[in-house]
Amino acid sequence: MKFDLSLPETGPEAALAAGDAEAAGWTGGWLSETSHDPFVSFALAAQATERLELSTAVAIAFARNPVSLASTANDVQRLSKGRLILGLGSSVQVHIEHRYSMPWSAPAERMAEFVGALRAIWECWNDGTPLAFEGKWYRHTLMMPQFAQPPNPYGPPKIYVGGFGPRMTAAAGRVADGFIGLPFVTTRYLREVTEPALRLGRGSAPERAFETCLMPLVATGSTPAEVDMAIHRARERIATYACAPAYVPVLELHGWRGLHEAAFEMMMSGRWNEMASLVDDEMLAAFAVTGDVPEVADELRRRFDGLADRLYLLRMDGGGDSAKTNRLLADALREES
Repeated sequence: MKFDLSLPETGPEAALAAGDAEAAGWTGGWLSETSHDPFVSFALAAQATERLELSTAVAIAFARNPVSLASTANDVQRLSKGRLILGLGSSVQVHIEHRYSMPWSAPAERMAEFVGALRAIWECWNDGTPLAFEGKWYRHTLMMPQFAQPPNPYGPPKIYVGGFGPRMTAAAGRVADGFIGLPFVTTRYLREVTEPALRLGRGSAPERAFETCLMPLVATGSTPAEVDMAIHRARERIATYACAPAYVPVLELHGWRGLHEAAFEMMMSGRWNEMASLVDDEMLAAFAVTGDVPEVADELRRRFDGLADRLYLLRMDGGGDSAKTNRLLADALREES
């Protein structure tokens, strides 16, 4: 199993943390797309590292068009000498329409077409194939020589697709090189919903190389006080996720729909500081991996063995020396292997 560490969002900090992660022995570093562009940070991180794989987990596909994203990702792939994993996500309708002012419809089908368009564009640049992609939502039929990137000596980046529901998960299995599971899941949900959807999507080509990546919430630290603070942050994060209607299916699977209703009510009344109290120990154990560093390393392998090829660790901030905790955790995971 491979283990990746989250990096700071901004470029200089991401580059420094990437260098530390590589020195500590992590397989990769990942960035989500929230308030900063992850590709800018990765351009700097690529220069500070030699082996660390760089994964977007995830970049928002529908905030862009395929040609612009193909160009940006191809540049980072070249800068990193082939170490980019392009993780794509759909986001949700309200953000795509009202934050990005972009169209939204049939997200799973649109994502599959978006991935196909990216591959057609890279094939045009790398192999000289005429660009003739015509889909329902994306149409790319013009690529003059002066606008085409030169062939990339490292080839195109791998494309992973992030998902939660069965339709997007199946689409990932069908068209992508890997799947990125979102943080708000349990092992029961993974076995009963995610795995069957991936098998369905991959049914046409089960022998194709494919990597399943999961993103567990991790609450640990190098002191008991740091562990306690990280666990509190994990309860807050779980309650925040529970507010979203999109995540109700995983709560209903466990008979916890009441958590959504209570968390949503607190959110609407601005009682953010009280939300952590809604998450009991059973819920915490289902959604997060907690404890001191050796306990967390052991539980990560026990819980996700057979479910994941790669883990993107989403560490909760417990204060203290985060870099020290990252080094200790990397060492513990190596000892467990």
